[in-house]
Amino acid sequence: MGHTSSDFVDGVRAEWAETYPEVDTSTIEVIGRINRISSLALHQLDRALAPRGVNRGEFDILCALARAGRPLRASEVTARTMTSGASTTKHADRLTKIGLIERLPFERDGRVVLLRLTEAGRELVDAELPSRVERDHKLLEGLDEQERQMLASLLRRVSRNTDAAAWPGPGS
Repeated sequence: MGHTSSDFVDGVRAEWAETYPEVDTSTIEVIGRINRISSLALHQLDRALAPRGVNRGEFDILCALARAGRPLRASEVTARTMTSGASTTKHADRLTKIGLIERLPFERDGRVVLLRLTEAGRELVDAELPSRVERDHKLLEGLDEQERQMLASLLRRVSRNTDAAAWPGPGS
């Protein structure tokens, strides 16, 4: 893996080095790139979903239901999408209104409502997921399988650190 030409983040780091030479901005090389890649990839997803009439948060809910393969309680959807309960409720209301999910009673507890994909919701996921995955593959072009596995392994470690910082355990 040789050094390639500069990118946007190199420029940002150089500007910070000029403005604050005493601050070690080396983490920007990683975190800045993660943030930029995420931002641009999510913007691509937003643009791709717009013609379908759903936004990213709504698509995340559809995908969570599709992956589960069974109806889920709203709290389960919230946990699987890492959104707030209020966002889940707002998105579920809209998705129900446009016919992509339906609410079902939970037999064991009448206060609980289950969310389930409709056929139209399943068709939307079936149509959009392969396109999303293909866009992700394009982002990784130029990396061989070993490099992708190494990158995934390193990012997994960073992700665990992030999770631990966001959700500190007892005594933290």
